[in-house]
Amino acid sequence: MGSGSALDRQRIRKILIRSTNWIGDAVMTTPAMGAVRAAFPRSELVVLANPIVSELFSPHPYCDRVVIYDKKGIHHGAKGFLQLASELRREHFDLAILFQNAIEAAILAFLSGIPQRAGYRTDGRGFLLTHGIPVRQTGCARHHTAYYVWMLNRLGISGGDGKLKLISSEGEKRWAREKLGDGRWIAINPGAAYGSAKRWIPERFAAVGDIVAKEFNARILLTGGPAERELGQDIESAMHTQPLNLIGKTSVREMMALLSRCALMVTNDSGPMHVAAAFSVPIVALFGPTDSTTTSPFSVNSRVVRKPVECAPCLKRECPTDHRCMDSIEVGDVLEAVRSLLHTSKSENGTIS
Repeated sequence: MGSGSALDRQRIRKILIRSTNWIGDAVMTTPAMGAVRAAFPRSELVVLANPIVSELFSPHPYCDRVVIYDKKGIHHGAKGFLQLASELRREHFDLAILFQNAIEAAILAFLSGIPQRAGYRTDGRGFLLTHGIPVRQTGCARHHTAYYVWMLNRLGISGGDGKLKLISSEGEKRWAREKLGDGRWIAINPGAAYGSAKRWIPERFAAVGDIVAKEFNARILLTGGPAERELGQDIESAMHTQPLNLIGKTSVREMMALLSRCALMVTNDSGPMHVAAAFSVPIVALFGPTDSTTTSPFSVNSRVVRKPVECAPCLKRECPTDHRCMDSIEVGDVLEAVRSLLHTSKSENGTIS
């Protein structure tokens, strides 16, 4: 079928949504998932995701259940891949919507016997798709949320409220309340799973944490994944106030519940940044090597802090030079953004020096 050709809606009762492999990207697919739910309110929607991303959607209002694709476990290697295809074939899906751009996603949908397979014609996979959308038509400066929604629009799928969406259960909310207690909490997320080039300087995060804690009578929560434990320890050691350091100590769903209770988040471009945006938490986002036009927080209640340098955005995981895009961001730049979001009228006398 040609690109953008209409789906055979009469035959769609069960839909497989192949999610992306990164938390932030997966959160940015939720407006598109809302459109699928609105367009097919009586169909069963099943998300296929890796173990980490699967937590975002367990539960979620835009899907009925999640199938975990565990490449490091039961689905490891070619044998595991074929086993997953066999499992999916027994499900008898009518449509696969591939948010993941890799050819692997299209091969899996094909081997699973899914008759309608829709996605962008990336990674040389166009011949495997029954409804392939040319990615070049999206425009180069679309935010990722629009990138996924636009693909669905080309398929005749529209609807939903166009907003990011995540939820926490009542039990998770209760756990977060007990963990944090009363008072104002401000989250600092100093890591970035994609690579070190996206990370701001730990000592400056510590300085921001100290000043913000004092100025706004707040407690500081440090968030991040297991690989960032050492980074969290460095920041905790550099701070004069005592943060609650939960870096590497929470599940994805626990992290979601904690962030939903925060008054503000200071963060690098990262998955937790998008999680906070989905819970309408005000965000100060620090950008260097990545493109803020495509991956900034999808929220009106956010501030992007970046400095124009000739080599950014380079989109590299590790900086090959002197990290100038992040090094040029000063403590005062971040504090200015924090204050603008928290609507403070306090003087800046001496707080940046």
